[in-house]
Amino acid sequence: MPTSRQPRPRRFFLFRLFLLVLIGFGVAFLFRQGMIPAVLNPLPALDLGQADPWFVDWRLSAVRRDPGLCRRILAQPQISAEPIPDNPPKDGCGWTNSVRMTAAGGAHAAFDKATCEAAAALALWLTHGVQPLAQDMLGQRVTSIQTFGSYACRNIIGNPFWKDIRSEHASANALDISGFTLANGRQISVAQHWKGAGVEGRFLRAVHSAACRYFHVVLGPEFNAAHHNHFHLDRGLFWRCT
Repeated sequence: MPTSRQPRPRRFFLFRLFLLVLIGFGVAFLFRQGMIPAVLNPLPALDLGQADPWFVDWRLSAVRRDPGLCRRILAQPQISAEPIPDNPPKDGCGWTNSVRMTAAGGAHAAFDKATCEAAAALALWLTHGVQPLAQDMLGQRVTSIQTFGSYACRNIIGNPFWKDIRSEHASANALDISGFTLANGRQISVAQHWKGAGVEGRFLRAVHSAACRYFHVVLGPEFNAAHHNHFHLDRGLFWRCT
């Protein structure tokens, strides 16, 4: 009489499942941090003109350590940017694979130092987030953005818990946006209009939300007092949209 097969122990199944989940998270983390070598990366190079790129976060991360890919991606008309020499980080401050940019998404956007990854994210946000929202909600295109800059050798401010940790600004991987100028000269300011019930406030809250698709951290006036007058956008390790 043939013997029946014994089922595998439940513990073995759970261990395999846990191992597969762990491997999945590990691979996702490597993609998110741009640590997959180009020769092994199956994702196509990012196209800044594509309105809704799939796996956009991983494809943005792919340019982090690849200057050649950066130069191919940061192309007109979506962005005007030129590579700048590396300043290897020392004491947590410096930059690599970065650019000087003057325009993105059809708007004047001047940053003297920004990582390729942050510059590409900004171009996507302005092109496919800010400009359509401005046209739909305000009847005008954005011609310029006002900024508080990108690179600054400093720690995180506004929260005592993080006060001893370098900001993403210290590696030129963060951008601060304080307002927008429309084609008719109209000014929309984060400090002045964020809390308003009018169309300006609704526009600012909409573009803030849209930035969360392209940046890891998007902070605004609702986060803390240090951000009452600007949006902080970065492509760092953490993930938050507030």
